[in-house]
Amino acid sequence: MVIDKLENIEKYASLNPLFAQAVEFLKSHDLNALEPGKTELKGKDLLVNVTETKPKSKEQARLETHRDFIDIQIPLSGTETMGYTPAADCRPADAPYNAEKDITFFEGAAQSYIDVHPGMFAIFFPQDGHAPGITPEGVKKIIIKVKA
Repeated sequence: MVIDKLENIEKYASLNPLFAQAVEFLKSHDLNALEPGKTELKGKDLLVNVTETKPKSKEQARLETHRDFIDIQIPLSGTETMGYTPAADCRPADAPYNAEKDITFFEGAAQSYIDVHPGMFAIFFPQDGHAPGITPEGVKKIIIKVKA
């Protein structure tokens, strides 16, 4: 997991061959002006999803992991609390994997939580269990899905 300011995102471009293209998209667009919806940057291997979340409490947020994709999550309209637990510590260990949606959901609360403010981002790798979307009002956010 990585949490940092958006102004530093270029420092992470070397972590994955597709990150540079994701960074270029972020630097070349007015993120707040983007409309909800999905944009393919490199087929199904690199997607930008602009979404508006609904309010969610820590108790409602479910830990999730992805096998095939890395998430770069960027809140735009407000602060989003994100839970974190290493995937190896998520329970139950035999939770069903949905290959079509590349997601596994787990039970229980996250081990830790961090507030991610507008102007920041979080990167979640396949080994990172995360519980995103915790906000009292919901937020407009960008989720970039990068083939791991």
